[in-house]
Amino acid sequence: MFLRYALVVAIALVAPLLASASGHGDGEAFSPKEMVMEHLADSYEWHITSFKGHDIIVPLPVIVRSSTGWHIFSSDKICHEGSVYEGLYIAREGKYKDKIVEDVDGAQKRPLDISLTKTACGAIFSLLVVMILFLVAARAYKKRDEVDYCPKGLAGLMEWLISSILDSVIKPCVGSNWRKFAPYLLTAFFFIFVTNLLGLIPIFPAGANVTGNITVTLFMAVMTMLAVNLFGSKHYYKEIFWPDVPVFLKAIPLMPLIEIIGIFTKPFALMMRLFANILAGHSIILSLCCIIFVTVHMGAAVNGSMTVVALLFMIFMNCLELLVAFLQAYVFTMLSSVFIGLAQEGH
Repeated sequence: MFLRYALVVAIALVAPLLASASGHGDGEAFSPKEMVMEHLADSYEWHITSFKGHDIIVPLPVIVRSSTGWHIFSSDKICHEGSVYEGLYIAREGKYKDKIVEDVDGAQKRPLDISLTKTACGAIFSLLVVMILFLVAARAYKKRDEVDYCPKGLAGLMEWLISSILDSVIKPCVGSNWRKFAPYLLTAFFFIFVTNLLGLIPIFPAGANVTGNITVTLFMAVMTMLAVNLFGSKHYYKEIFWPDVPVFLKAIPLMPLIEIIGIFTKPFALMMRLFANILAGHSIILSLCCIIFVTVHMGAAVNGSMTVVALLFMIFMNCLELLVAFLQAYVFTMLSSVFIGLAQEGH
């Protein structure tokens, strides 16, 4: 019974990927690398699936400032091969590959690009889901009539998650000033957790590789770095510029240099840890999906058996990624709390 339901869930999760990959048929060679990179990379349009040889795509708004001024239009005007609109087009090769460029004095130039890409739209959708979760839980508390109100349903789940993160991570790691940083740390946890879960569902409007994009993880790491260094105590800065070590180590200055480098290596570790783990998980699941199409010309027996093997491994990887989705949100919040707490220490 469990295996039957698990197989149905796995097929439902990977069906859009299978439909998308099947569009490489009719004489067009299937490229696993192209398929994996297409789903992991950011883009100016949201490819949902392919149906009877036709791609179902949601165009996204393009907002750029070129040498001729601001331009706002739909991405379907330039996403087709060879399309040029108002002097702008998408480069198909070179250092600006898959980015909007313009020709200035015979050379490709990148305009100021603040377009709503697939990753940006996925991040906005995740934020909306997080806001809804918080607002629904808050509304349940506002309606309570008793002092010893026990929330149920979604409000109860949110209370359990928030209490767990507060009691086991934020309070012990940050210390007495935990209330000042709890809103940011809880927001970071739920944003990463919800985004990771949505990234496992390849059905529009979920499925975007948000936390697997290094730009997103860079921004979150920078936010933690600002929280650490803007609100650090005087003792924190004393330990950076004049630590309690022998004088000759401070005079060189060896230890202050190491401490200053540590200001940047800590958020760098946060950025790379989250980015690499999420990207690796998505890449493995997509690569397993590619096995079905790589073996399609090896006969029905080989293709059928490899399809079953690939589906079983995808079930396992999706279950594992559910754990990773929570674990990476937990680790990011815990390390951020530790870094903030170290900057709040007294003498």
